[in-house]
Amino acid sequence: MIANIVKPGDNTYGVVKYLFDKGRANEHTNQHIVASWDDFIPDPGPYDSPGHKQRLDQLTKALDLRVEQAGDKAPQGHVWHCSVRAAPEDRNLTDAEWATIARRMLHATGIAPEGDPDGCRWVAVWHADDHIHIVATKVCGDLRPARNWNDYHRAMTELTAIEQDFGLTQVPRGPEAAAGTPTAKRPTRAEQEKAKRQGRDMTARERLRHTVRAALSHAMSMDDFFNLLADAGVQVETRTLPSGDLQGYKVALPDDGKPIWYSGSSLATDLSLPQIRQSLAAADAPSTLAASPTGRRPNAWHQAAAAAERIPHHLDHADDPTAQAHLTVFGEVLYALPAHAPAPLRAELHRAALAFEHAAHTRARADHQHARALRGALKGLRYQPADHTSLAMLLDAAILVVLAAQRRSALRHHDQRVAAARQTLIHLQAAYDQIAPTSLAALARHRPTGGTIHRYALVLREVLPSYAEQILTEDAWPALTAALTAAETVGHNPATVLQQAAQQRSLDDAKSASEVLVWRIQRLGERHAPSHMARAAQARSTQAVPQTVANAPATHTPQPPPAGRSR
Repeated sequence: MIANIVKPGDNTYGVVKYLFDKGRANEHTNQHIVASWDDFIPDPGPYDSPGHKQRLDQLTKALDLRVEQAGDKAPQGHVWHCSVRAAPEDRNLTDAEWATIARRMLHATGIAPEGDPDGCRWVAVWHADDHIHIVATKVCGDLRPARNWNDYHRAMTELTAIEQDFGLTQVPRGPEAAAGTPTAKRPTRAEQEKAKRQGRDMTARERLRHTVRAALSHAMSMDDFFNLLADAGVQVETRTLPSGDLQGYKVALPDDGKPIWYSGSSLATDLSLPQIRQSLAAADAPSTLAASPTGRRPNAWHQAAAAAERIPHHLDHADDPTAQAHLTVFGEVLYALPAHAPAPLRAELHRAALAFEHAAHTRARADHQHARALRGALKGLRYQPADHTSLAMLLDAAILVVLAAQRRSALRHHDQRVAAARQTLIHLQAAYDQIAPTSLAALARHRPTGGTIHRYALVLREVLPSYAEQILTEDAWPALTAALTAAETVGHNPATVLQQAAQQRSLDDAKSASEVLVWRIQRLGERHAPSHMARAAQARSTQAVPQTVANAPATHTPQPPPAGRSR
């Protein structure tokens, strides 16, 4: 939560009138009192309701009563005004919860200590789903000024306790807050009105933020980052120190009339120059893109999918900085995908990236070094065109990441993040459903003969007995037999590669277990096949297994993981 304490002066009526007015663009609706020093004070209600003006006057006179009684002893600037705003991803609080928060803030700041009948007169007004305003007159019952010294710092301390008690987003304060956090800045009311006049769905600030994120997802260096912004049609200006070192940057849209410049930090704190430098420095691109000793260059799409599939484990077991690092890079992956996707998929993928901004929104500091593999693979996507199969493979892994992020948010009662993750899933699933059938059908055309299919079915029942009957009836079973054939052709043991594919990812979250295995076996099949000596050793170790299982290794049968979410 964020609190903003202001000293508006001596005009109590002006502050109260603003709280119950319609706003500059009729944005204020349903304002009402959630708590006050006196349960019988009049609630002015909507600005256009009968008797509104009279009740507004009555409320002001009640708040100012002690100020009038104190006369010349009343303090200068006797109005105390504090707004308390929840984070965008937090759930909507009830009136009773807002009332409790208001009382705690007043107690902590010394304006109206709990149980003190001489506390200042105050009122808390619900102003929107995400915030309230508290107004008080700083004269106590004994007509002395309120003892609210150091109220801002005391309010911040109390907000930290409130966030913990109500299960809300933990906002870093003090040194941690100064380090910068990945928080998107909200557009102002003026920016929103301008976008409406121009007939645009997004404000200039939002459009720039999305363009900057997309450029960052592909950039290899600061110069590359600025060049990509210029290629996207964004105006860029940089600021340098006398030493010649880069100090900052700002961007503007060319089609926005007179250019309005935004610094990176004004778009989002994780887009400030220091944060972007950290992000670029964490990319392990050189090692990721380097060719193997045999001269083969790794497939960046396969590497990205493999790295993405490990993210759910990190989200379930890692600390907040590590988890946030993976979510941050995954968000960059989503921003990069539209540029590589066929035209029909770009709109869905762009919407998924926008929605995930809110699903992954957190103020926990990100330790970028924990996501080097995915970030390095992400940079490699720029140099390797995507085919339908590679894109479908990465989308399949992406869906599991969002499911894990949704589960993590649900455990922390971050209802708005859960809703944003759900919206991200809708768009990712729509994109996957458009592209995956084509790739699976093309692969299925290379399925083996009936005898080999029967042999693979026996292998499946031996290695994955809990899933075998389900997989054999799924539409992707022919594609799975083709993937096993391709892996076996280059020297892989079908049972071994099938077992490896099943062990490296839960199948319970999958809409189609056979599709999961197809994508993973294709990636495993790219790895170097075992040598003749290694295959001979595998064969000797499988003597106890029936010959019908085609020399499958005599390893333990993997147990199905605990039931998870379905997608």
